[in-house]
Amino acid sequence: MAKKPMRGKPKDNGRRTKKKVSVLVTEKIDYVDYKDTNLLKRFVSDRAKVRARRVTGNDTQQQAEIARAIKNAREMALLPYATRVTTQRSNRDRGDRGDRGDRGDRGPRPDRRDDAASEAPEGTEAEAMDTSTDVAAEAPAEAVEATEEV
Repeated sequence: MAKKPMRGKPKDNGRRTKKKVSVLVTEKIDYVDYKDTNLLKRFVSDRAKVRARRVTGNDTQQQAEIARAIKNAREMALLPYATRVTTQRSNRDRGDRGDRGDRGDRGPRPDRRDDAASEAPEGTEAEAMDTSTDVAAEAPAEAVEATEEV
């Protein structure tokens, strides 16, 4: 019968990592103030996410204080909730796919407004507008006649 591995003991991969020391410990900070944005920015990523404990070196209590201070600073508009990061795109429009073979060489597609105006014969729009106004004008007259008969 095989033994079950112990859960509490970490695996020894031959690597020993040095425990990260918190900024709060190195600078001897007792109280984390939400108004101290320079300190809080050190615990926030470039996208305005709170950094993890394993990254910052905080213990559980320090991380809770930092998270609460960051939330209060965001509420007071001292820190942003999110930061927009823009990336530069390369000049390749289609990537590695290339052009689709079924499109052919038609060139750029014209605007839809230009298509509709060129396809419709002259006067069609004017006639359509005239018929819609005639129908709208006749409807109230019929309603008036119906009320007079009663």
